[in-house]
Amino acid sequence: MSMSKRRLEQQEHFWIPTAEIVRSPGHPFYERLNRLLDQQGFDRFVEERCASFYAEKLGRPSIPPGVYFRMLLIGYFEGIDSERGIAWRCADSLGLRAFLGYAVNQKTPDHSSLSVIRGRIDIETHQEVFQWVLKVLAKSNLLKGKTLGVDATTLEANAALRSIVRRDTDQPYEEFLHDLAKASGIESPTREDLAKIDRKRPKKGSNQDWYNPNDPDARITKMKDGRTHLAHKAEHAVDLETGAIVAVTLQGADQGDTTTVQETLDQTEANLAEVRDDPQASKHLSSAKVREVVADKGYHSNDTMCHLREERKIRSYVSEPNYRGGRHWKGKASEQAAVYGNRRRIRGRRGKALLRKRGELVERPFAHCYETGGLRRTHLKGHGRILKRLLIHVAGCNLALLMRTLFGLGTPRGLQGLARRVFHSLWAWTADFWGFCKELPGVSQKLGVPTATSPVA
Repeated sequence: MSMSKRRLEQQEHFWIPTAEIVRSPGHPFYERLNRLLDQQGFDRFVEERCASFYAEKLGRPSIPPGVYFRMLLIGYFEGIDSERGIAWRCADSLGLRAFLGYAVNQKTPDHSSLSVIRGRIDIETHQEVFQWVLKVLAKSNLLKGKTLGVDATTLEANAALRSIVRRDTDQPYEEFLHDLAKASGIESPTREDLAKIDRKRPKKGSNQDWYNPNDPDARITKMKDGRTHLAHKAEHAVDLETGAIVAVTLQGADQGDTTTVQETLDQTEANLAEVRDDPQASKHLSSAKVREVVADKGYHSNDTMCHLREERKIRSYVSEPNYRGGRHWKGKASEQAAVYGNRRRIRGRRGKALLRKRGELVERPFAHCYETGGLRRTHLKGHGRILKRLLIHVAGCNLALLMRTLFGLGTPRGLQGLARRVFHSLWAWTADFWGFCKELPGVSQKLGVPTATSPVA
């Protein structure tokens, strides 16, 4: 057999027979996901919800809404953060083309088309798609709605700190440092001088004095790794019985947990109310409303405990921070009762179990959505645009939970190393079996397995 060489230049074919067109066998994961969406009527649902954003008869044919939402789901399953990357991946993969319903000779949507459609469809419609996924989870007995775990994380904004300006005068930050340098006696400061002044000045940039004109919703905050950056805050409410994400909200990164939890609980109640309106989905819910909320000590305050106990009628399991010097309850009978009741519950057996489960089921979606899901840093600007992408991204995480329950695989990469995992499982089972046989003298003699009491020749 002679060796062939790769051609650097080749003549493209003008006509290609249909039989010679490359066809994709399809990806097993996306085929099953598409089958699941078709069985539940996903395309019909989104087309009905998006019909008001398009002309009835006249106009250029648009990209189907089902394709738009599928491409955002691909962003989660493939771990792609930007819409440009999603569009490139869909154009490059034959399996994803089949998932979207595009033939080889058809052009997949461009990233600019995704931006146009995202701007046309409102946030409420994206929220309805998220609620539709919750109904599908409830029909599969993966949503209970009784016990919730709440936690938040920061998303790095697509904005630079060096671009911030003062709120009162719109003076850029670098110009502000130049004024400080001149006030200290440096007439022509270098970049090293400016960096030194920035490090030594006692009061750093605050959100009350500074903002970024490119993304006014971004806030100056300290990230998980210790860096100071412009960021947003995403907060999840997770069903602690199944691991499903019941609600997600996007808020300012400078707001405390005790402030943002109210909006998250309101959105949770709204989502569960939509699920209860579906007769087939509501019968699987274990409670008519949220009964318990589990959170870390960042959510603990007198007002939060009273609000959960008196207004929402919810039992709280919130870790209590260490208060030095004791606490004074004079004239605060309701606050004392709420705090003491929460303290009594978290010290009980159920409270300790729920706090351990919170650390597992609430932190896991953060890793799936923002680390392997690729959305730790946002490429969009403004809470409205980011929330649209975030809702469908988190809906993809819920669909992954459903796929993992039904088919054993939650991501397209779940097939990688499957044979190795099966081999190790069989090996571990065999080792446990022989270890069990060694403890049974009668069985071990029949099988020829040496035991500790058997004589050695």
